[in-house]
Amino acid sequence: MLVWLALSFINGSMVHTFLKHNFFYEDPRYIMFIYMVINDALQLTLVTALYVVSYIFFKIHASVCCLLVMTAVLTTRSTPLILAGMAVERYLSICFPLHYGHTCTVSRTIALIVVILFLTVAVPLTDLMIALIKEPLGFFRTSIFCDHSLVFRDRSIYYKNAVFDSIYFSFVALTLLYTYCKIMLTAHAASTDLVSIKRARNTVLLHGVQLLLCLLAFVVPSLQAALITLFPQFVLEIRYIFFLMVYIIPRFLSPMIYGFRDEKFRKYWARYLTCRRNNISRLRPAMKVNLKFR
Repeated sequence: MLVWLALSFINGSMVHTFLKHNFFYEDPRYIMFIYMVINDALQLTLVTALYVVSYIFFKIHASVCCLLVMTAVLTTRSTPLILAGMAVERYLSICFPLHYGHTCTVSRTIALIVVILFLTVAVPLTDLMIALIKEPLGFFRTSIFCDHSLVFRDRSIYYKNAVFDSIYFSFVALTLLYTYCKIMLTAHAASTDLVSIKRARNTVLLHGVQLLLCLLAFVVPSLQAALITLFPQFVLEIRYIFFLMVYIIPRFLSPMIYGFRDEKFRKYWARYLTCRRNNISRLRPAMKVNLKFR
């Protein structure tokens, strides 16, 4: 919960910084970034809520679990596509700087976000449709331990998602590899603005690391189930470790990639954090003076 609170504060301050300055609205790079921040914040909140609920109540209503799991799956599968979109934006800005202005526009960025939402919402919706067909309606009125494999039990859902994820991550991985190679070739050929090219190359490389961490969300459940079968006495410890590895640690990368590394955003973000801290420090002496007079 403390990690969730810390990351929620960081993400909230980033969203506030973005909303306070109109020029961020006109840059596709920052629009995609803030979309990722909001997506990560929502995902982290959902998975933390599911994790805490599973410890406190153990079982919850199946229909409520279904809604929470579907939203968590939606946000989890959005992240790799957002990474691909951000990598393509960096590729266009470095390799086609003269065409960047009319290629990467705000309207096209919004359209890309809509396409990402459409592609990612298709998976949980088809899961729900299969579950409604295969499961008796009484199942959704029962109380269950909230887990994707328990609420969507039919094997056809597992095979469908396995095929989808293979295509999905192959496409994103090839996109990141292609953009990274093209930026590297541009770096070797360029004689000016090497700092921007190097920064773009490192950004795409970090996106690749994020993608590998995202893959853990789809590989780990099988490994976790196998370890729980072998060591049933350490169920809570195994779930806790994998929860940190899959859902908590990757959420630290997004603020680092843009919040700390991007000079423009860092300047305004630091200004917001500094002003807020100064306002709090000014408020405390005033409170003490009022209490003294009372």
